[in-house]
Amino acid sequence: QVQLVESGGGLVQAGGSLRLSCAVSGLTFSTSSMGWFRQAPGKEREFVAAISRKGSSTYYTDSVKGRFTISRDNAKNTVYLQMDSLKPEDTAVYYCGAKVGATAQQQNYYNYWGQGTQVTVSS
Repeated sequence: QVQLVESGGGLVQAGGSLRLSCAVSGLTFSTSSMGWFRQAPGKEREFVAAISRKGSSTYYTDSVKGRFTISRDNAKNTVYLQMDSLKPEDTAVYYCGAKVGATAQQQNYYNYWGQGTQVTVSS
């Protein structure tokens, strides 16, 4: 049974930082590309960042470039999202996703999802 479990969300003031983690079990993590997505109230889920299987390539949506960093530890089957200089518009439920093979920014290519973790940024 594949499980993705996110953690690290919370309430933070604008300008602050949070580090999200996504622990993966039940699949071969090192052969899975990973992504972070988010869904704000009343909006569709959107791509945030993705990382290749070995971690050599990363991708970001324009609104988070220079502020967020995606990374992975294949020994711990965990992917991270370091979020710095947070803004109120970053408020959303953050989801991690896993897909077999190459990275993708389109959520319909992802095979597995976590339950999400809430991030709230106050102004």
